[in-house]
Amino acid sequence: MAHVICAPCIDVVDKACIEVCPSDAIHLADDTSLAEGDRKNMAYINPDECADCGACADECPVQAIFPEEDVPEEWKEFVEINAKAFA
Repeated sequence: MAHVICAPCIDVVDKACIEVCPSDAIHLADDTSLAEGDRKNMAYINPDECADCGACADECPVQAIFPEEDVPEEWKEFVEINAKAFA
């Protein structure tokens, strides 16, 4: 399972998670394959590259990152949003 970045990251994009990610799985919106209209101003985790180590979640100042199985119900759509960013 991968980690997922959720709604609290929108318009914050602290980048601390990017700096600590050992697998370079976290990318900004401009680096994804999402069409411009579908992008949110946030970072995304590529589920195929995520090492599931949790370093990003520990570093996130807004608690926006969760293991996929622990994403809060109100943000479940972010599992698909992150995956689609790299489709």
